[in-house]
Amino acid sequence: MPVVIEDRPIEAVREEVIDQLIMNYSHGKLSFEAFERRLDCAMASQDNKEIAALAEDLELDVDQDFVESKRKDFHANVSPSNFQEIDYLVNIFGGSDRSGYWTVAKEIRSISIFGGSTIDFSEAKFSQLETTIKVLCLFGGDDIYVPENVNVVSKAFCIFGGVNNKAPSIADRNAPTIIIEGVCIFGGLNIKLKRTIKEKFVAFADSMKKMFN
Repeated sequence: MPVVIEDRPIEAVREEVIDQLIMNYSHGKLSFEAFERRLDCAMASQDNKEIAALAEDLELDVDQDFVESKRKDFHANVSPSNFQEIDYLVNIFGGSDRSGYWTVAKEIRSISIFGGSTIDFSEAKFSQLETTIKVLCLFGGDDIYVPENVNVVSKAFCIFGGVNNKAPSIADRNAPTIIIEGVCIFGGLNIKLKRTIKEKFVAFADSMKKMFN
């Protein structure tokens, strides 16, 4: 006998329903307005029965192709290989941008003096499950963008500056972990998601819709 819906883990119910919403929207069974409305409710609700009801009238179930596409899109790109031990970003009266497809070193040392850097991990390939970023911001600032499927631990401290951490504190135990250490003096450090999880769901649903249509 299956476990009654009220006793199931709410995050498992939420994931199953969101998967069904994406599956049916991508196959043209739901309008975008209905998909977005139900998605908002599924993400906000704390009631298993309310969440499950959002998919009760949907015809299509998730298939293996969907599962494989979601795995590729939602899991961080981790590929153990030859990797650089230390990578330097030095910005003095200037700035730099590390983004796109790039291989993450085991340790990144970022020095910003009257300057700043942008470090974007959204499309990066992680060579290790743990990466340390050591920052020094002196009259400068760094922006760090992370995907929602990595763990972020901030240990940086500030003197007449600030650290604004809007990244998730825990994703999955097997997901990459970014540890941020260092000091900001008359400077700042912004750590934030490149996209919200809702934006990620909508983008994935739209990509699936294009593939099926």
